Amino acid sequence: MAELNGRPVTPDALLTLALTNYGHFTSMRVDNQRVRGLGLHMERLVRDCRVVMGAELDPERVLGYVRQAISDLTGSFVVRVTIYDPAVTMGRPDKADDPHVLVTVRPAADLPMPSLRVKSVRYERDVPAVKHAGLFGALHARRTALLDGADDALFIGPDDRVSEGGTWNIGFIGESGVVWPKADVLPGVTMALLQQSGHHSTAPVTLAEAQGMQAAFATNTAIGVRALSSIDDVPMATEHPLLTHLRDSYLAIPGERL
Repeated sequence: MAELNGRPVTPDALLTLALTNYGHFTSMRVDNQRVRGLGLHMERLVRDCRVVMGAELDPERVLGYVRQAISDLTGSFVVRVTIYDPAVTMGRPDKADDPHVLVTVRPAADLPMPSLRVKSVRYERDVPAVKHAGLFGALHARRTALLDGADDALFIGPDDRVSEGGTWNIGFIGESGVVWPKADVLPGVTMALLQQSGHHSTAPVTLAEAQGMQAAFATNTAIGVRALSSIDDVPMATEHPLLTHLRDSYLAIPGERL
């Protein structure tokens, strides 16, 4: 299912997005018409629209399109809201100032999900604070990891410090509690929800330090809290009391009704 501004989208209306890939988005897991961190998702869209288009985005308009698109759906699924301007061209991205709202829906996996094997790949996302549609670099890194037998890529900067994953934030469990990498990363909604409770800290984490942690986990709206079973060839513990607490605490968040 795909709707643009509340109407079935046409191929022509998607050409600009396909050919220029200039836009931004957020993805939300919907469980029984509720979304964990719904307000944070709307804040992200408004904030990123100012950066990408220099335009104000009405969150109520967005919510109206989302509610219309999923009104007949039940259970769990993932809604992606993509904001772009169908009139923009590659030569004049400065003319992208009329935000259109594309709503798409895909199935959601059952939670909790099995552990994840990751391969470190040297990569830094463009404009990391924005959840933009320019995913080539991240997907190429993921392809590299998959071809090497891993499940996904873990991004490492030129200083050997860990930042984030292909489409997720990463956290660690160390001696002092939960540690998030101090790096230029996408401010994830799931990460923000987890940081609202318990003892959390932020610090630079090298690849070697990451491999020496008691446990590691990936977070995003679709996967919740997902343990890492290995980083490169180093096995990681997939069971830890604090990891269980994080997973259970996230699943217990009731979510906001759409």
